Amino acid sequence: MINAVNINIARPIHAFTIACMSRDFVEQGLGWSWTVQRVLAKIHDPNINVVIAQQADCITGFAIMQFYAEQANLALLAVPPQFRRQGIAKQLLLWLEHCCRTAGIFQVYLEVRASNHDAQFFYKSLGYQPRQQLVAYYQGKENALRMHHDLKVHL
Repeated sequence: MINAVNINIARPIHAFTIACMSRDFVEQGLGWSWTVQRVLAKIHDPNINVVIAQQADCITGFAIMQFYAEQANLALLAVPPQFRRQGIAKQLLLWLEHCCRTAGIFQVYLEVRASNHDAQFFYKSLGYQPRQQLVAYYQGKENALRMHHDLKVHL
């Protein structure tokens, strides 16, 4: 089921919520690296989009994407468990992919925990393909799978 959410550019006031969501839903079992200060730096970086999904006044998800000259990297995406399977992550990612296409960027990469099969399935369902195993990628503790999506394929 896909619920309508508002996708907006994050503001500094959202940094604490985003950082806590990263700590609680993405970085569990690792040290907290996406701190409030790091998220704030990303919000202020002109080459990065930090976006939030909102329903009423509740942040129901967020994503962070870095843009380079010819490719983009999805650095982080999270939806709290109580809001999952409602299409929020898909809406966030499609919004960011639209930004890529608008900027003339058609190659998107991301890294996902090798053990996170649900996330891998989600990304595959949207056209992302596994490219490379990255040993001890996450703080020397956990492997990652690098995935790639060629946005030209789905124009």
